[in-house]
Amino acid sequence: MLNRVVIVGGGIAGSALAIALARRDVPVTLIEREKRWTPASSGIFIYCNGLMALDQLGVLDEICDSGWVSPDGGNLYLSEDGSVITRTVYPRGSARVPAIVGMRRVELHRVLATCLERLGVEVRLGVTVTAIDDADPHRPVALTLSDGTTLAADVLIGADGIRSQIRTHLFGEIEPVYTGFGVWRSTHAKPASIDTKIMMMGTGTRLGIMPTSRDELYMFGTTREPGKPFYSRETWAAEMRRKFGAFAGPAVAFLAEIDDTKNVFYTSVEEVHLPLPWSRGRVLLIGDAAHSSSPFMGQGGAMALEDAIILAEMLDGVSDIPATLSRFSERRFARCKFVQDASRRVGEAGAAEDGSGRDIRHARMRETAQQDVDRFYQRIAEPA
Repeated sequence: MLNRVVIVGGGIAGSALAIALARRDVPVTLIEREKRWTPASSGIFIYCNGLMALDQLGVLDEICDSGWVSPDGGNLYLSEDGSVITRTVYPRGSARVPAIVGMRRVELHRVLATCLERLGVEVRLGVTVTAIDDADPHRPVALTLSDGTTLAADVLIGADGIRSQIRTHLFGEIEPVYTGFGVWRSTHAKPASIDTKIMMMGTGTRLGIMPTSRDELYMFGTTREPGKPFYSRETWAAEMRRKFGAFAGPAVAFLAEIDDTKNVFYTSVEEVHLPLPWSRGRVLLIGDAAHSSSPFMGQGGAMALEDAIILAEMLDGVSDIPATLSRFSERRFARCKFVQDASRRVGEAGAAEDGSGRDIRHARMRETAQQDVDRFYQRIAEPA
């Protein structure tokens, strides 16, 4: 029986793992550097494999109540001018688990945080790790925190994101890899006429519209951003309007609404390409700290949730902690790399487009888009 697991990072991966361990009666301390959990309030869409993990955590009903449940798993593809290209359908997880849920990130975190509180998980906010002694894998990891306290951890988990402090401790400076893309997001009131996920296909750009509740939606767009340009926050609204100004159809009204920077978010898209191992001794990396992905397949959050479910299962009754953490890394590596590679290919294919290939692209999508979805999710349905 583990005496204590310490998790650094209170995002999706860290919070989900804390819940999964607490449900197995493993004592957990969750450390989060922010004094208040305030994730950016843009949206996230969660596909069937992520929703199945949330069901195993015992929070699926709350997730569905807090977000927007796709009535049929459909994705409507439109051209930049608003004309229909094709429509695909994503698979359900089961009779109970829907195909897609869209929700605000802050709502996802609220559900997870409420569950942590209900389970009595010790959460330390506004605290960072200042020293780690993991020299002896046969002994618990000794931690010193920024508030002067110390902790002993049978297992230390780095779930602290793309610029992970724990990753740096284990392996030195490993910089995220810039993909050449930027993502723009804006939040809006949802009209009753939109009750499906929409993807609009521009030339080298994509613009999506996704309900996040009964009353709200968010719009998200990707652009080529060579050289990783910096955009100051006060320019985000104007830049988003400009970069997606050629989009017609349902995008027009939402683009016209973008006049307040507080409802617009911009991020450069980076990935973490961490080779095996993801662990050393009793210390392990999960989620974005180990395998941050581009957003084109919408699987980053789902991979983090899967990490949590599988790791909690593997730690239950563990006898050899270092060997178990190593096996976890080996078990997860190929799947997470598959998602990274598939997502990157989608982004790179879009970046290589030009106007002359638009009709060819649309014809190919009409012929193969559903097959592409089916193949990807057949692979995702394999044991994780």
